[in-house]
Amino acid sequence: MTANPTRQGAIREIEANEAPATFFTGTSDSPEIFGENVFSLPVMAKRLPKSVYKSVAATIEKGDKLDPAIADVVAAAMKDWAMEKGVTHYAHVFYPLTGLTAEKHDSFMEPVGDGTAIWEFQGKILVQGEPDASSFPNGGIRATFEARGYTGWDVQSPAYILENPNGSTLCIPTIFVSMTGEALDYKTPLLRSQNAMSDQATRVLALFGHKDIDNVVSYCGPEQEYFLVDTSFVNSRPDLLNAGRTLFGAKPPKGQEFDDHYFGAIPERVLAFMHDTERALFKLGVPAKTRHNEVAPGQFEIAPVFEKANLAADHQQLIMTTFKSVAKRHGMEALFHEKPFAGVNGSGKHVNFSFGNGNQGNFLNPGDNPHDNAQFLVFCAAVIRAVHLYGGLLRVSIASAGNDHRLGANEAPPAIISIFLGDQLQDVFEQIAKGGATSSKQKGALSVGVDSLPVLTQDAGDRNRTSPMAFTGNRFEFRAVGSAQTVAAPLITINTIMAEALDYLATEIEAAINGGAEFNAAVQSVLATVIANHGAAVFNGNGYSTEWHEEAVERGLKKLDTTVDSLPEYQTPEAKALFSKYGVFNEAELEARYEVALEQYLMAINVEANLTEEIAQTVILPTAIRYQTELADNVSSLIAAGVEADKSDLLAVSELVSALRKGIADLKVAKADAHHHEGIKEAAYYRDAILPAMLAVRGAADSLEAVVADDLWDLPTYQEMLFIK
Repeated sequence: MTANPTRQGAIREIEANEAPATFFTGTSDSPEIFGENVFSLPVMAKRLPKSVYKSVAATIEKGDKLDPAIADVVAAAMKDWAMEKGVTHYAHVFYPLTGLTAEKHDSFMEPVGDGTAIWEFQGKILVQGEPDASSFPNGGIRATFEARGYTGWDVQSPAYILENPNGSTLCIPTIFVSMTGEALDYKTPLLRSQNAMSDQATRVLALFGHKDIDNVVSYCGPEQEYFLVDTSFVNSRPDLLNAGRTLFGAKPPKGQEFDDHYFGAIPERVLAFMHDTERALFKLGVPAKTRHNEVAPGQFEIAPVFEKANLAADHQQLIMTTFKSVAKRHGMEALFHEKPFAGVNGSGKHVNFSFGNGNQGNFLNPGDNPHDNAQFLVFCAAVIRAVHLYGGLLRVSIASAGNDHRLGANEAPPAIISIFLGDQLQDVFEQIAKGGATSSKQKGALSVGVDSLPVLTQDAGDRNRTSPMAFTGNRFEFRAVGSAQTVAAPLITINTIMAEALDYLATEIEAAINGGAEFNAAVQSVLATVIANHGAAVFNGNGYSTEWHEEAVERGLKKLDTTVDSLPEYQTPEAKALFSKYGVFNEAELEARYEVALEQYLMAINVEANLTEEIAQTVILPTAIRYQTELADNVSSLIAAGVEADKSDLLAVSELVSALRKGIADLKVAKADAHHHEGIKEAAYYRDAILPAMLAVRGAADSLEAVVADDLWDLPTYQEMLFIK
């Protein structure tokens, strides 16, 4: 037990904590609760006229154009369903360029002229809303005085009811655009990119002889890592409260070196939180499947199963919102920052993705003999081409000040974007490059030497956790996404670059056939060309090694270590041409993404720099001076008593206090000089001058934490925050 009264009180509160009563209504955890609060297709089938239901279902399942004539009928049914569940308000939910969720609540109540009111929800209100657009990031698309923005109903993402102790709300997922039509959100370009990819994938499928081609979509299964820290500790840490990460903290005596937390027994209090969140998510139709302890102490993971990418992105936002609110009820804070604690693993959000539709299935499923599966090989080759040509765009899609702390740090993939195919596919593509694939490595059997245990199936290839883009059996896993980020951003890029790659492959195969080539020969020739021209992106080795970083540069792959390095990728002629050609971003929208990302980077580090100065100046320095004074008084007392005094502790602390003072002064100077720079040069200055100045302050402060008397140190320590639950 620590001797510091402030921290003692926080620990006593944790020890006295009791799990709250489950708020969410109902007592059964049976499958019937799944989707209970979702205005889903089964609900619509019961409540809508058959013709209206068929029209809505065609839009949702096949991407058919929405019939505006059905809006009134759907709105009335949606309102009645929601009010039966106690809902009085509705909200158009959208996803602005903050990366967070935004919502504007309105009541169903409509006053009538005689002093009474009716409950009403018209189709025109369902279809379109008008939030104030002036205060959301727009990257220069709109001037501050130009406030009008529109939300538009996304029928493909179902409405849902968000429960709250103070009342439930009907939430309607929407796009968010400016008055002049530019996208001010992530959903609009995600839907555009999905359409572009579908158009080109359909061309490829038609070449393979498919006639009944459904709308093609990308699928996503994002894994979410996060930390849980007790609220009592967070409230005593201004850095966690304001920046989401600790700017100070000495390394604890024990970290993650024993690997004892990973997949270990889930603490009882955490399990209660997980059960509560999963119950809420199930009612919202979020298919949360897996939960476990992650590598770092205090770190955990949740993983839903695959869904259509648009819905998966919405559900990912719901997961973060739900985690935040439920954690508070359990006396904890869910931290999604990529690196909340130095010295232990940070958090990512692995985006597993594939492509497919209802009739043709998953296009990235290789089958037992991938060398014979030409359709799979074409789609896989498209990924190889896309990653090789547009690795810089993939890198910038996951760029942030927070993610810079983990990429390439032996806990996450390197910032160099490459592909891991595994032994089986690597061998198949090598055969193709040499003239044609005739065999595939097969799965094996693994005996562990115990007769009572079953023989285990051994895959044809291993996995590679150091690869940013790894093939994992029937999908690719983009492992470089940051835990605080929306998955929509990388999915927009993945869809768009896949559209370009599939466009190229379809065009080349068509040209070869028109030139007299037989179909299989045309496919073989094009695949061989892709491997010859873009195989440099394939790397099956250790991505953490120094040798790979050197080799990657020799291969011509982009090494964009930081956000500052990667942001210019938005402004290249190639990026502008790509996004414009496939109708995902016009030039103004793409420039807006650059400006918003730049601004968010600067703001994030500016907040952290201000916090570093404030905490060091007002909390850590006074504590250190008090301890320095105590030591000085002890030395003086011993000398006055004629006793020889050991001054080593006093001298050591005095040196650290001086270093801390100097660090604070240097940080102030660095901050003051920032205004001499603009744009990307200012961001480079923040990276090269302000971040090192912050680290210098932290170095002195963390050294002081290791020697200052424990009863004087007010800030909760890493040992307490990571291990006390």
